[in-house]
Amino acid sequence: MMHGTIVEHPPALSVEDVGHSYGARPALDDVTFAIAPSTFSVLLGLNGAGKSTLFSLITRLYGTQRGRISIFGYDVSRTPGDALRLIGVVFQSRTLDLDLSVMQNLMYHAALHGIGKREARWRANDVLARIALTDRAADKVRTLSGGQMRRVEIARALLHRPRLLVLDEPTVGLDVRSRADILGHVRTLVAEDGVSVLWATHLIDEVADGDNVVVLHRGRVLTHGPVARVVKETGAADMSGAFAQLTALSASDAPTEAA
Repeated sequence: MMHGTIVEHPPALSVEDVGHSYGARPALDDVTFAIAPSTFSVLLGLNGAGKSTLFSLITRLYGTQRGRISIFGYDVSRTPGDALRLIGVVFQSRTLDLDLSVMQNLMYHAALHGIGKREARWRANDVLARIALTDRAADKVRTLSGGQMRRVEIARALLHRPRLLVLDEPTVGLDVRSRADILGHVRTLVAEDGVSVLWATHLIDEVADGDNVVVLHRGRVLTHGPVARVVKETGAADMSGAFAQLTALSASDAPTEAA
């Protein structure tokens, strides 16, 4: 495929031979994988594996030093406008304005995407209903629980109707029930709305048997594909065992990582 052209059925996300360094310190080394549309894919790696660096490249917070990243066929470096309008992002750090109401946060985000006030309010009411927070629309964000804030951030990321949702450690700091609630909500988006998801985590219990997984360790992709295949290829009993085996085998030759 030529740069900037669109293939008939492109992956939701394609990462090809991507490398990134902070000065002399390598963070990512020839990272390559793709995720199919309308699937739930997990980027699994320990803290420091390079997950946040990769997310910064996908979302154009950092420019791509080496390799190519495309979203539904649009190169994020060559056609960033076309690529980024198709993506919704939930960062690891909280990014809501705590002193604004839930609705004000959503309306502000919609305005940034050029959505008119009437349409924005309709969409905001719709997403709040879907995350069961309609009754908190007028409340300041600081009055919400951590899990509720995360749900608002996911709702905000969906306001402009992206086809790809990327989430960087979205359950960090949440209790078990809130983690399960957030994970279940995002899986429903895939099943019912056909949204494509890349979910970054270091928690193996967030990986389901039917998921696709990309194992990132010390800046390298060790394997990627359906969980069942990854487990079978390693000879492990489950994904936890497969991850332990893969990372142990690669420990001696993997490059130094950056978070």
